[in-house]
Order: sequence, then C-alpha cells, then structure tokens
Amino acid sequence: MQSRLGEALHVYVTAMRYPPSAMHHRGPTWLGHAAREGWRGVAAVDRRGDMVGVAYGYRGAPGQWWYEQVHHGLLDTGDADGARYWLRDYFELTELHVLPGTQGRGIGEALLRMLLDEAIGAQVLLSTPEGPSRAWQLYRRVGFEDVLRNYRFAGDPRPFAVLGRPLPLD
Repeated sequence: MQSRLGEALHVYVTAMRYPPSAMHHRGPTWLGHAAREGWRGVAAVDRRGDMVGVAYGYRGAPGQWWYEQVHHGLLDTGDADGARYWLRDYFELTELHVLPGTQGRGIGEALLRMLLDEAIGAQVLLSTPEGPSRAWQLYRRVGFEDVLRNYRFAGDPRPFAVLGRPLPLD
C-alpha cells in the first residue's frame, strides 16, 4: 500500500468525485488502516501497469471510527439486535474504487471477490453513498442486504447505506 499509495488515492478521489485535496488527509488514514488486524488489499492495473482499481479492508472492532458510527446508527434506529448480529464478527470492506473510465468491465467484482476470498469474519460490511450506481448493482448482485439506510457519517453530508452479507461469498 505504501509504495503505491498516491496511485490508490488518485483512484479513490476520482471515483468518489472528491477534490484532489482529499488525498492529503486520507493518506495517513489508509496507512494506519494497513496496520489493523486482518488487513487485506488488492489492486487492478492496466496493461501499462497503471492502477485502475483498488480495494482494502480489515477486521472491524469496537473503538474503530466506522464501527462506532454504525453501532450508534443502528442503536438510534432501535435495532440493537442488528447491532449485535452485524458487528459481532465482521470484515470491514473499507474501500473499493474503480476509475470511472474503466467501470463496467468486471474490475470491481474481481477486486471484491479477491479481497473477500480470505477475509476474516463471519460477515462483511461496507458503506456506500445512497442512490443508483454501478456499486449498488455489484453489491446487490453478490447478495449484500440492507443493514442501515440513509445514514450520515460524521464529516460527510451525503446519505450512505450500510450493507452486509455473510462470508464466504458464493
């Protein structure tokens, strides 16, 4: 991750339509994530060796920012049972991004399957912006279900969905 961090962050900001300045504060976060238990990362490169897709994740745990956000979101909706079930033993699919010009070619699904092939956890959880997208089509196609909808994470005004499914993938 460290040796190709700049390329990975470029894929991230381009796919998410974030300003390039987002790369500066995400870099240290991504490197910190790489030290977490069960971290796995995969990338897709084109024939020239340029990165066109990136995905990574790790075992989620109490005290981690995303865990705490989702936990509070589920409790706020009255879904304590969902919080206990989904957050007890999961792999957090933290990032999965493909450059827009290369989407629709199966790269995202290939990254997803490679990443989750040996992921640690009884289930996998992820968050994605609400609304129709190729990402939604992919996640539904491989069996992700709703865990929490229209949630607003601290620091991002857009509504997100939290989706999950048991591991391993079929």
